[in-house]
Order: sequence, then structure tokens, then C-alpha cells
Amino acid sequence: MKIRPCIDLHSGKVKQIVGGTLDDNDNSASENFVSTKNAAYYATLYKKDSLAGGHIIKLGPGNEEEAHAALKAYPDGMQIGGGVTLDNCLEYLSMGASHVIVTSFVFREGHIDFKRLDQLHDLIGREHLVIDLSCRRKGDDYYVVTDRWQKFTQYKITKKNLQKLESHCDEFLIHAADVEGLCRGIEAELVEKLGRWVSIPTTYAGGARSIADAELVQRLGQGKIDLTIGSALDIFGGTLPYADIVKWNSENCGV
Repeated sequence: MKIRPCIDLHSGKVKQIVGGTLDDNDNSASENFVSTKNAAYYATLYKKDSLAGGHIIKLGPGNEEEAHAALKAYPDGMQIGGGVTLDNCLEYLSMGASHVIVTSFVFREGHIDFKRLDQLHDLIGREHLVIDLSCRRKGDDYYVVTDRWQKFTQYKITKKNLQKLESHCDEFLIHAADVEGLCRGIEAELVEKLGRWVSIPTTYAGGARSIADAELVQRLGQGKIDLTIGSALDIFGGTLPYADIVKWNSENCGV
């Protein structure tokens, strides 16, 4: 288990937003933090500190230039998601992305489109594909959400469904959208389920606020679930020193 970095882009700036607050009508969102530094700055920082396998997420339009600069700054060190399709996935890989991350392209009308997923798989290979299964809770279960975490699909996070998808991709990325950006702690039940069910690399994001949360994810996820910490970090306006997670990764992961 390791901590992975992130760069969230909204309206051409590096931001930390509250999950589920993106508005499709005017592209607005509830913001925790807006950086004065560009995406390439963060990518260069992560490269220097050997934090690999993180994700760049483009939240809406106006983020291409920043995303491209970040990929150039840290080739093969970052994944990219947000508007990925058959038409642009190869371009992102050629720019330096290690993987492309897909959600809405393969989840349509509330269900997963395996034809589209197979087309992506055939075009770029399983080794370059991450399926984003970011989810929200409904009753006792978690369901994949799309369109900036606004729309529930019928696709439930279950052992059977995860196992079915594992042959189609290299990794899973799962934001717990209900707690994303709130810095109130992780969605422990979801992490525990993922730890029992997944057999490919999986990154959890949402609510983490401390090194204690990293250790909780390590325990609940049986060492199989990586963690992304965003809003809580001092580089994103929070109180958790970025240097602490670099040190934790070095001590626990040998990086």
C-alpha cells in the first residue's frame, strides 16, 4: 500500500473541490482550495519525491493545456482522466500518461457498455487502462456515479462486478464521492470491502485527513488499497504536511 498523488483541474486551475458539487449547467463547484501554482509545478514536485501512479483529473472544459503540461513534466508518472474517449486516448498516452482513466465513456444510461470497454482495451491494451468506479452510497450499497459524480448508475460495487471488470483493465480508481473533499475521514466500510474483493491495483480517494487515515486504509484494505490524499495536504491549503506523506511512503514502500 502506498499514497498516490493527485492533480484536480477545474476551469484551467489546480483545485480541490467538494465531491458531488460540480454543476453541469455553469461548471461551478464548491471549492476548498484554488492554487496559484500550475499543474506542471505539482507534477514536478511529485516526480522529485518519487510519488508515482497518481491521477490528473480534468473536471469539465478548459483544462487541456494544464493537463498536457503536467504530463510533459512527469512522463509515465501520472494517469489522466476526464473526457477520455477512443478519439483521444492514444494522444494522452503519447503525451506521457502511463494510463488513461475512463468513467462516463463506458457507463451509459446507467449501465456499463462492454462494447466500448472492449474497444478501448483493444486499442490501447489492458496495461494502459484504469476504470474509474467512483461511487456514492445508496442504502447499504455503493453505486458507480458518472457525470461529475452527479448521476447514479445501476452498477453496484460488488465482488462479482469487480471480478468481472478486472480482466478488462490494469487498475481501479475509486473516489468515495460522498466524503470527497470534506476531510472528515475515510469511507471505512467501502475500503474494507475493496480490500476483500479486489485483486488488481486499486486506489481509494475520499475524506483522508491524516497519517492515521493512511494506516487505517492499510489495515482495512489488507495492504492492497492505495490511498490518495488531497484537500488535507498543506500544498492544497490543508494542515497535513506534504512532507509527512513523502516520508510515510519512503518508510512503508521503499520509495
